[in-house]
Amino acid sequence: MSKFFRLATALLLLIQVSGWSQTLPSPKEHFGFNIGDDYHLATYTQTEAYFKKLATSDRTKLVDIGMTEEGRHQYMLIVSSPENIKKLDRFKEISQKLARAEGLSEEQARALANEGKAIVWIDGGLHATETVGTHQLIETAWQLVSKKDPETLRILDNVVILLTHANPDGQELVSNWYMREPKPEKRTLDHLPRLYQKYVGHDNNRDFFIMNMKESQNIGRQLFVEWIPQIMYNHHQRGPAGSVLAGPPYRDPFNYVFDPMMVTGIDALGAAMINRLNAENKPGFTRLGGSVFSTWYNGGLRTTTHFHNMIGLLTEIIGGPTPENIPVVPQRLIPNGNTPFPVTPQKWHFKQSIDYSLSLNYATLDYAARHHDEVLYNIYRMGKNSIDRGSNDYWTLSPKRIDAINQSFMADQKKTPGAAASTTPDLYGFLPRGGGVPQKYYDTIMKAPVLRDPRGFIVTANQPDFGTATKFINALIKTGIQVQEATADFTVAGKKYPAGSYIVKTDQAFRPHILDMFEPQDHPNDFQYPGGPPVRPYDAAGWTLAYQMNVKFDRILDGFDGPFKKLPYGELQSPKGHIDATSGAGYVLSAKANNSFIAVNDLLQSGVEVYRLPAGASAKTAIESGSFFIPASAKAKTALDKASKELGVDVISLAKRPSGALVKVAPMRIALWDTYGGSMPSGWVRWLMEQYHFPIKQIYAQDIDAGDLKKKYDVIVFVTRAIPAPGNAGGRGESEFFMSREPKAEELPAEYRPWVGRITSEKSIPQLKKFLEAGGNVVTIGTSTNLAYHLNLPVKNALVEMTNSGAERPLPGEKYYIPGSILQVTLDSTQQATWGMPTYTDVYFDASPVFKIAPDAIAKGTIKPLAWFSTDKPLRSGWAWGQSYLRDGVAAFMAPVGAGKLFAFGPEITFRAQAQGTFKLLFNQLYTNSVSQ
Repeated sequence: MSKFFRLATALLLLIQVSGWSQTLPSPKEHFGFNIGDDYHLATYTQTEAYFKKLATSDRTKLVDIGMTEEGRHQYMLIVSSPENIKKLDRFKEISQKLARAEGLSEEQARALANEGKAIVWIDGGLHATETVGTHQLIETAWQLVSKKDPETLRILDNVVILLTHANPDGQELVSNWYMREPKPEKRTLDHLPRLYQKYVGHDNNRDFFIMNMKESQNIGRQLFVEWIPQIMYNHHQRGPAGSVLAGPPYRDPFNYVFDPMMVTGIDALGAAMINRLNAENKPGFTRLGGSVFSTWYNGGLRTTTHFHNMIGLLTEIIGGPTPENIPVVPQRLIPNGNTPFPVTPQKWHFKQSIDYSLSLNYATLDYAARHHDEVLYNIYRMGKNSIDRGSNDYWTLSPKRIDAINQSFMADQKKTPGAAASTTPDLYGFLPRGGGVPQKYYDTIMKAPVLRDPRGFIVTANQPDFGTATKFINALIKTGIQVQEATADFTVAGKKYPAGSYIVKTDQAFRPHILDMFEPQDHPNDFQYPGGPPVRPYDAAGWTLAYQMNVKFDRILDGFDGPFKKLPYGELQSPKGHIDATSGAGYVLSAKANNSFIAVNDLLQSGVEVYRLPAGASAKTAIESGSFFIPASAKAKTALDKASKELGVDVISLAKRPSGALVKVAPMRIALWDTYGGSMPSGWVRWLMEQYHFPIKQIYAQDIDAGDLKKKYDVIVFVTRAIPAPGNAGGRGESEFFMSREPKAEELPAEYRPWVGRITSEKSIPQLKKFLEAGGNVVTIGTSTNLAYHLNLPVKNALVEMTNSGAERPLPGEKYYIPGSILQVTLDSTQQATWGMPTYTDVYFDASPVFKIAPDAIAKGTIKPLAWFSTDKPLRSGWAWGQSYLRDGVAAFMAPVGAGKLFAFGPEITFRAQAQGTFKLLFNQLYTNSVSQ
């Protein structure tokens, strides 16, 4: 080769490299400002365009992971070395094999760990008003794609990084809202007009064990089915006042189903993060008891990964496009284990938060690069531990088990006078120094055969609402759980089960998540000090999804097998319905099946007549009260064929028309309350109504105050925190949660002005009373049952005590405290309002209202109790301190008001669209019902 030719070739390569670099603009060149510049935010439209430019690099691959609820593309930018990018399929395969740990020997796992690359997930923007998250994602992508320093190159060689935008719709809304003001100093994030996720806003981070939202489904598939990263980092805001950020490790309690390596893995990453900040002279990292964040709750983007053996990281940082001040918080200025390097009060700029976030990302990635084989092996080890625990007799330690050991020991001690005093455990269950409990008390509890963990669960196909049970199974499948289906009838432990039943065994890597979805949570009694007030959980204390969805299942304690086929990972199931082939006078749909309401709404929309059966009917099997009867017609048969195939409903054919009175069903004009800025509970119900094909209209306080409500609507639904308490009537006001700092209408764009306002006793309540008296119905949920007090109905708050002065006051937290948990209530299932419900059901209860009703009001029919607490121990899952106070308290009632009806449901019957076992308590109230022959 001639010297000239070599020179020409080198020059050509230089030109190509130069041209390539020009196709990768810096953020300043693309957006027109640096990421972190004060008073500037990027929209998602701009960000999407930038990611597509970065995708031309040989260090990247841009993946469209699905559509958002508003119809945008949601992207994940994969970044690694050019060599790794060519072999992404292999590294994904290795990650899946190690995470699932199926059939791998120790030697095989070590070999795969050595071959593979650490998979690290970094997201941003889930909560769109937390603007650091989206912007650190942009800057991180640029740095990883453009930098050539040794650390970056080492990271790219050893790590595959999944940079994922968690909420495209929210970034577009928030950034446009902020940037609409032409003068930078006047820009503000305040008074966002609606939720930054179409339906659920901030609750998009409470959706990850059921994945109702499209964004959750997109993310969940990448996390739990496709990539299964060993480390995931979820960026959030806002840090505790007086600090810059809160991060790992987190405060107790952590969930008892976790593998301890997951907990200590968080510790290791937390140490790497805080050490890097300290080395870079970046103070203000708060951890452990310095913040409210724990690892108890499932359902969050970060926390659900904990139940899958992933090192899930969360940081909550201060900052935003508008500069702010770090306030003086004296107690945070003293170095301690929570905050070893306090930050001093100062003015804080957006760029500082971006710089901190980059340091935290690089700390995480550097750890993964240096320990890539270790993190890969460790997720295998945790998965293998889970398989072993699910394959053998195993007992999970929890507070109720420890209480049982102590109680057994103390019961024997009381038989010996004087012995108990020296060996009485303290509040936390610890014995005095030198004390101890003999081994037999441990063995009695922790080796009792009936108390061991189950080997699996059977979700039988012949349960009343198998369609909802299939939705539960799909929730498991979306989170990467291995599910099996019975191909023929089978028998386990003497009980026969039909073909089509689902089997979920616990001898699999994600066993912690399986137990968490089927078994009750046992939250410890957590108080600030002995006898003091309770420490509020970060979110719910109990949430067992099988309970919330009223799924019928059996816990199997011994190993079992049968004619089972393993379903492919991630393959969702369709419910399997049945329709009688015989023709007759008509068809029946069960009121027990949620999907029956979809079928009915579709029938009504197509003009088919539908009736309800107040007394049920006789057929091959007994037909319960409230079931739907559809007279035979060709149009009905076609629609029901479709419903059976697509919705999984069972359609029963009747040879003759049912005798007795029938109740004709017609669609109601349904109004759903909402407010400026958006109500998350209302958003969940709006989504729910769309899924079940109920037509609704959102209304606001101004619509209610305008009056003439009965001319427009038949029923108005008020979710929790809509209706405030009237003075000292005994209800708990929550409307200020949404109404505080309410904007002035004249300051808003005209399209949003009709949304401003709140429900008031002066204007709104009189209109609601007129609506009821004119024959309208009102459904209230949670604290909006305060309406009963406004209407002076004969009900009182059941959870009060008398003071020394003879006045009533709410029970203090030291005596009674029930954060979000699952309780059991007794139902009057003969009432039209409760058709399709069992006599006992689980409800989601979050410090919910409980009522005491005057006996004569019940006798006269002024109030009809629908649900109540019939025992002093209704707790099913979570934490209920002082639950005995609930006994005989009324949880739900119906009260006639003029020609209309008020329905009051204290529990959260539509909670986050998870509480599917109680959806019917809302659905039953959404039809007009007139008696017909």
